[in-house]
Amino acid sequence: MAINRITLVEDDPDIAEVLRYNLVKEGFQVDVFGRGDSALAGIRTLPPDLVLLDLMLPGLDGLEICRLLKREARTAAIPLVMLTAKGEETDRIVGLELGADDYIPKPFSTREVVLRIKAILRRQRGDGGGQGELIEIGRLRFYPADHRLEVDGREVPLTATEFRLLHFLMSRVGRVQNRGQLLTEVWSYTEGVDSRTVDTHVRRLRRKLGPEADRIETVVGVGYRFRP
Repeated sequence: MAINRITLVEDDPDIAEVLRYNLVKEGFQVDVFGRGDSALAGIRTLPPDLVLLDLMLPGLDGLEICRLLKREARTAAIPLVMLTAKGEETDRIVGLELGADDYIPKPFSTREVVLRIKAILRRQRGDGGGQGELIEIGRLRFYPADHRLEVDGREVPLTATEFRLLHFLMSRVGRVQNRGQLLTEVWSYTEGVDSRTVDTHVRRLRRKLGPEADRIETVVGVGYRFRP
């Protein structure tokens, strides 16, 4: 099995070294950058399997890096995990809106970071699901096996998390899914994660569905349902 490469962008040398050491111990290859601008150049030159990104950085902040990576075809599908301080809730939500797959608040456990990364990479490889027949509802054509969505015949790019979320909802059309179920099935964990993460991704996914956005219904106080 190929070794996964991770780009770690963190300007605190102590935090960076602890994370690098633990990730290498788990078998990852790790490239460490202390500045946002040099990190962006490195990612563009040799795209990694995952980016672990602090928000407050010299040279270029984490949100701008996220924005630029998700805009470029070569780097848009790279899973991106933000490291955020408690006081950065607004930036965290903005990051999720921009296309980040996950966030880990500081202070964090290095074991939690490793487990989150492994779960994301496992989902990225498609372990445990992602295959299936064409699902066609209204003007949507969803091809799980090809990781592809068409709206009115036009292909719409999805991040890995958006793909899993849409697949889970569309394959259970008409059934209400609560936030706890979505966190478990889509994100693979239930504790320590704000349920607003789900709301942010749903909002972003609705924008991509365009004229079919209202297919994803909010069930107040419960969760979401994909309307047949």
